[in-house]
Amino acid sequence: MEIKKQKNLCGELTVPGDKSISHRAVMFGALAKGTTRITHFLEGADCLSTISCFRKMGIDILRDQDDVLVSGKGLHGLQAPREILDVGNSGTTTRLISGILAGQNFSCELTGDASIQTRPMKRIMTPLGMMGADITSLKGNGCAPLRIQGKNLKAIHYSSPVASAQVKSCVLLAGMYADGITSVTEPVLSRNHTELMLNYFGANVTSAGTTASILPGPVLEAREVAVPGDISSAAYFIAAGLLTPGSEILLKNVGINPTRDGMLKVCRSMGAQITLLNEKQDGEPTADLLIRSSELHGTTIEGEIIPSLIDELPMIAVMASFAQGTTVIRDARELRVKESDRITVMVDNLKRMGADIEGTEDGMIIRGGNPLHGAQIDSHMDHRVAMSFAVAGTICDGPLTIQNGECVNISYPAFYDDLYRLGGTVKS
Repeated sequence: MEIKKQKNLCGELTVPGDKSISHRAVMFGALAKGTTRITHFLEGADCLSTISCFRKMGIDILRDQDDVLVSGKGLHGLQAPREILDVGNSGTTTRLISGILAGQNFSCELTGDASIQTRPMKRIMTPLGMMGADITSLKGNGCAPLRIQGKNLKAIHYSSPVASAQVKSCVLLAGMYADGITSVTEPVLSRNHTELMLNYFGANVTSAGTTASILPGPVLEAREVAVPGDISSAAYFIAAGLLTPGSEILLKNVGINPTRDGMLKVCRSMGAQITLLNEKQDGEPTADLLIRSSELHGTTIEGEIIPSLIDELPMIAVMASFAQGTTVIRDARELRVKESDRITVMVDNLKRMGADIEGTEDGMIIRGGNPLHGAQIDSHMDHRVAMSFAVAGTICDGPLTIQNGECVNISYPAFYDDLYRLGGTVKS
């Protein structure tokens, strides 16, 4: 995929549906009674993996024009799959579905692609084991493939060593099948889509500080789920609009959940012009984002804000390389266990473009303001890396080529088309 420098980017987009919410809508709809209708569902490969897994467990999931219909069978309505559950590249599917499977009356195996088979699953195996679950890493390395034998589970209060919505969600979902109140305490608050949506479906989830608790045995009822635009997908066009001179981009109906809006906070701390229009609060808060090109400067990103923008940090690293001054990213070691080691991959690729950047154990130090040039970029099959460098290609001098740039299909199949619509030059 080749990207060339642009004079400006202008126009209006509706970004794809939120990936986190799309996953959860299918899962909770499958465990509810009745038919759940999901609008603006993300048709990315990861969310399609979730649909595939639940279909293999006897759930009818159909398309109705632009909507997805999930015919739920209740909390105990899943059937033993006749084949291995393939989660593809989706860590969300792997970890959340493990919590559900831990409380079933059957056993199954789940696996995924080469990337999934290197991602750490001990972080869910440990709390599930404390609940009495029988979950085994088949290669003995704490990674997928996993074998899960459903068991009667006991309630626990788990103190998670990491702020991870996937770990928290896994334990809460297993808690629906436990014998009492199950709680998870995090070091800092991670995204709260599971808590909000489970309550919307009829569960009893409470939150106090960084602790979330769930009562067992909820009766979930089918609901209408309108998925907002994914702020993680919007991040690329936020950055493109800010960095490309003379640009103005309107992004429609983007989710601005305060556990996910760290990208907006960091952009503003760097001097960005971002205006929120048409703000709404209907379960998940949303707004239209008006982005105008801005002179950005360095900032420090650390501490409690990190879980709210962990997926946006590759894009922020690119922004920092074009900004004036130094940007420091700390407390983001989680980047090393994503679809790729995103610290190493971003540092290596930005250096190829002429950036002054160094990786640290838990982040990056980026001395911005140096002219960057085109280069051949290795995406490492990581969708967020590929999209971040596509944005870099619209600003740097000379063409930029992305190896395996089609990996954007994991979360944003129309990404290059949308970049082209705004005025970008994209050649496959």
